Amino acid sequence: MGHALRKTISEKGIRQRIQQWNPEDQVFWETEGRIHAKRNLWISVFSLMVAFVVWQIWSVTAVRLNDVGFAFSKSELFTLAALPGLVGATFRIFFTFMPGIVGGRNWTVISTGALVLPAIGIGIAVQNPETSFLTMAVLAGLCGIGGGNFSSSMANISPFFPKKEKGTANGINAGLGNLGVSVVQFVTPIVIMVPWLGMATGGSQTMKDGTKIFLQNAAFVWVIPIALLTIIAFFGMDNLPGTKQSFKEQSVMFKEKHTWIMTWLYTMCFGSFIGYAAAFPLLINSEFPETNAVGLAFLGPLVGASVRPLGGWLSDKVGSGARVTFWDIIVMISATAGVVYFLNAHNFTGFLIMFIILFFTTGIANGSTFRMIPYIFDGEKAKLSAPVLGFTAAIAAYGAFFIPKLFGWSIDNTGSANFALYLFLGYYAVSLAVCWYWYARKNAKVKC
Repeated sequence: MGHALRKTISEKGIRQRIQQWNPEDQVFWETEGRIHAKRNLWISVFSLMVAFVVWQIWSVTAVRLNDVGFAFSKSELFTLAALPGLVGATFRIFFTFMPGIVGGRNWTVISTGALVLPAIGIGIAVQNPETSFLTMAVLAGLCGIGGGNFSSSMANISPFFPKKEKGTANGINAGLGNLGVSVVQFVTPIVIMVPWLGMATGGSQTMKDGTKIFLQNAAFVWVIPIALLTIIAFFGMDNLPGTKQSFKEQSVMFKEKHTWIMTWLYTMCFGSFIGYAAAFPLLINSEFPETNAVGLAFLGPLVGASVRPLGGWLSDKVGSGARVTFWDIIVMISATAGVVYFLNAHNFTGFLIMFIILFFTTGIANGSTFRMIPYIFDGEKAKLSAPVLGFTAAIAAYGAFFIPKLFGWSIDNTGSANFALYLFLGYYAVSLAVCWYWYARKNAKVKC
C-alpha cells in the first residue's frame, strides 16, 4: 500500500490520484487512508455548506420581496420558497449516480461551480420589482442545483471511510453541510444592509417604512466563495478507484425493500428538517406578524444541522442507529404536539421553543438513519450503500417542496397551520411503527 498514492501532472494542474483504497485495512487506514479521507471530507463539507446556502436563499429572500415593491401573494411566496426543494429533490435522484459514473471529485467540481448561475441570476432579478413571477420561479428552480449536491456529496464521501466510522463521517459531512441553511438565514438579514457591496452591484431598494436595503447582496455575496470552493475541490479532492459503477449496476438498489423502508424513514427526518427550514421564516411572519421575529428563524436549522453529527456518533457508540431513531421519533411526536398547542395558544415563545426541539430531533434522526444504511447494505451488497444513501436523500428532499406548500395551503384554506401539523403527526406515528417493526424491536431480522 506504500505506493497507493502518487503525484500526477495533468494539463490542468497537479493533484493527488489514489490508485488503491481499502479503508477496512487497519494498517492502510492509519498510515495513509485517514489523512486523505479527512482532506476530502472537509473540502466536501464546505462545498456542501455553500450548496445548502444557495438552495435555501429563497427561504429568506422571499420574505422581503413585497417589502421592496413586488406584489406576490402569500401562496406565490411560499411557492418560491418551495420550488428549490422540488427541483433539488429531483436533481438528487440523478446526482446520486454521478460520483459513480464520472468520479466524486469531478462531479463536486462541476456541481459546485454551477451554483454561480442562480447566485448571479437572483442578484440581478430582485433589483427590479417588475420581474415576473415566472422569472423568479425559474431562478428558484435553479437553486435546486444546491439541493441536488447533497446526494452526490454523500455518495462520494461514504466510501472513503471504514464502516465503523461511517456514521460519524456521514454525520459531519451532512450536518456541517446542512449548516448552510442556518448560515443563509442568519447572514441574509445582515448582508442586505451592507451599502458598499450593494452600491457596487446595482444600488438600493426602499422598503415600505423608508429603510434602504440591498436585497441583491443576499445572492451576490456567495459568488466568490462558490468560485474559491470550486477551485479547491479541483486541486484538493480525489476520485476513488473501484467506486465507479454504471447506472445499471447501481439501479439494483431499487429491487431492495430496505431501500424503500429507509427512504420512508429518512424522509421523516430530513424531509422535515429541510421543509421546516424552508417554511419557518414565512411561517413566523404569517402566524406571529406582530413579533417581527423572522430574524430568529435561523435558530431552528442551526440546532438541527449542529446535532446531526451527534446522531451519527451516538449511533456508533450505542451500536444501533435504529434504537436512537426509535426514541428520537417519540420526542419528535411530542415536540410537534407542543408546536400545535402553542400555535393555538398564540404563544410565540412556546412555539419557538417547541420548533427548536423539533429541529433538534430531525437532526439526531438524520444522523442515526444514515448510520443505519451501511449496516443494512453490508457484505455482498456493500457497494449499494453509497447509491442508497444518495437516493434516500433525494426522495427526502421533496420535503423542502411539500412542507412549505402544505403550510401555505393550510393557512390559505383553514386560517392556520394546524392541519399541516396534524398530517405531519400522522406521518411520524407511522414512522415510529415502521422503525420499531423492521429494525428496533428485539427480534428484528436486521440489526442496524
